[in-house]
Amino acid sequence: MKVIKRDGRAVDYDRSKIQIAIEKANKEVKPAERATKEDIKEIIKYIEELNKKRMLVEDIQDIIEEKLMEINKYELAKKYIVYRYTRALVRKQNTTDETILGIIRNDNKELAEENSNKNTMLASTQRDYIAGEVSRDLTRRLLLPEKIAKADAEGVLHFHDADYFVQPIFNCCLINIADMLDNGTVMNGKMIESPKSFQVACTVTTQIIAAVASNQYGGQSVDMIHLGKYLRKSYDKFKKQIDEKYKGKLPDEVIEDLVQDRVKAELKSGVQTIQYQINTLMTTNGQSPFVTLFLHLEKDDPYIKENAMIIEEILRQRYEGIKNEAGVYVTPAFPKLVYVLDEFNNLQGGEYDYLTRLAVKCSAKRMYPDYISAKKMRENYEGNVFSPMGCRSFLSPWKDENGNYKFEGRFNQGVVSINLPQVAIIADGDEDKFWKLLDERLELCKEALMCRHYALLGTHSDISPIHWQHGAIARLQKGEKIDKLLYGGYSTISLGYIGVYEMTKLMKGVSQTEPEGHEFAVKVMKHLRETTDRWKKETNIGFALYGTPAESLCYKFARIDKERYGTIKDVTDKGYYTNSYHVDVREKIDAFEKLKFESEFQKISSGGAISYIEIPNMEKNLDALETVVKFIYDNIQYAEFNTKSDYCHICGFDGEIIINDNNEWECPNCGNKDHSKMTVVRRTCGYLGENFWNAGKTKEIKQRVMHL
Repeated sequence: MKVIKRDGRAVDYDRSKIQIAIEKANKEVKPAERATKEDIKEIIKYIEELNKKRMLVEDIQDIIEEKLMEINKYELAKKYIVYRYTRALVRKQNTTDETILGIIRNDNKELAEENSNKNTMLASTQRDYIAGEVSRDLTRRLLLPEKIAKADAEGVLHFHDADYFVQPIFNCCLINIADMLDNGTVMNGKMIESPKSFQVACTVTTQIIAAVASNQYGGQSVDMIHLGKYLRKSYDKFKKQIDEKYKGKLPDEVIEDLVQDRVKAELKSGVQTIQYQINTLMTTNGQSPFVTLFLHLEKDDPYIKENAMIIEEILRQRYEGIKNEAGVYVTPAFPKLVYVLDEFNNLQGGEYDYLTRLAVKCSAKRMYPDYISAKKMRENYEGNVFSPMGCRSFLSPWKDENGNYKFEGRFNQGVVSINLPQVAIIADGDEDKFWKLLDERLELCKEALMCRHYALLGTHSDISPIHWQHGAIARLQKGEKIDKLLYGGYSTISLGYIGVYEMTKLMKGVSQTEPEGHEFAVKVMKHLRETTDRWKKETNIGFALYGTPAESLCYKFARIDKERYGTIKDVTDKGYYTNSYHVDVREKIDAFEKLKFESEFQKISSGGAISYIEIPNMEKNLDALETVVKFIYDNIQYAEFNTKSDYCHICGFDGEIIINDNNEWECPNCGNKDHSKMTVVRRTCGYLGENFWNAGKTKEIKQRVMHL
């Protein structure tokens, strides 16, 4: 039996703890009032004969009190209640000591593996984690209603980012970079005027990214299309300078060559600034800024030529990679790249197909960019094409007072996710029970999401001037409240969901790819969407359904349910739940079928979704990748490639570890044979943690990574 502590941790049942607690209370009463050893044994026996797989510690204590009163030990029961109350007061005074000390000693493995982009050895990261643990503690004990905190601990739902909930800050956003560059901004009380060149625009952009990242907890996205005009400014500046010096002395074509050489040099330098600044800057939470660069062209853009040059240079530099401390070129985690496929670059003979071929080549080597189909996105979002936020969630269409669509300068208030397999486990095939329980839990999720909304309501713009006063989100006055941006759909607030596959398997005995399972899965998805739409109408708040790529949450829900309900074939036996609507990796389905099938679920998830396929040896399969990219354009809104990639911690090699003639793992770059210094990296979540080896230790790596 597992005992669930008040902080949600599951520990092994230990009968001696019951005995010790009663004996402590025994010492506080007269001998005649004490429970005998036989009494204590009977109480323990009663608890154990309940044959529960999982019990809350509070339930065990309630039983002890009831049994003491049944044997007329009222004085003892009173002492036990006082003892229990005193312990509760101690817990309320301090519940974080061990966790914080574990962070400082760097022996808290759960935190070390939580985020691959954070190095828990660093003082800045530790400081952020310490603050996060205090926030979690206050959130659990004081800020959230008890029923929501309990639901989170029991895996009914997940209250995302509790480690930041104590502060009135939000999740992720699309920076209004056009406004900030064109009209200037302010950082640290200093005016930053509109740049006069591409190089300066790139520098200012990275400064904005760092400032924004330090004042929110989720990702941010920057649409690179706004930098085209600044490359044109650089061209005009160089043209004027060289004309003044050489006009009439050199042929016009030679002058143009000189201008282009300087423009290309500045282009390379500016893009390099963005790439290296993002990867060398540290935000206040001890990691590189969680940023996505959105790469797209618009056919009516007066700067389309310049923007094509910028995209090409970004892809070239990403393909090359960045040198690590050992001097080896590796793939940086940030910035993430999202490349848009449109009618002029969909590998069907378009003018900009060369960019897409470069993107595919980059994906094969560096796993980025991800791909968005402008064709499918326009179908799903009222004719619009815009960037996902850093966390891959999407905003809903919103129009300003002039009837114009607006996406940049908007944000997400927060996320709460529901555990769909747990609903199905409890329903045990009874559909009436399933729908009733699902609706009850959805209302609990709504209440949790409203906690996020209310935490932001009343926030003054001074809490983060870069966001609210100087253009990243808005241009509010000092002291002005942000409330108007929380209503009317300007910002979103997201209901996430985990485990459509397991839920369908439990309720219908088949996966969602089978006709009966598909019908049920779509019905549930549509119900979730209709529910969030109804909430939006009722509250005037931008509720949205979000296919969250929360890999660690897939493990949390599965772990809790396995402890509580035991091992269930194809459900809890895997150790993880399948993410959102995704087809389980063990399904026999090819890449094209998978993307086509999942596209239906993406459309229902109005708040964002991403699908992915795994392709082995991608650098040797460029033709296959190009075929998939063509397919993405016609069939699915948002997709990425995934593959197995090995990493050597000695030299930083990022590729395929070989098995040598002696049947040993060996790094082809430095010859390292110590398997403990090698890691299999899954780009879906970027996990860089502890390896789990099978008995042979040479043929296979087993790792706690989604979809392995």
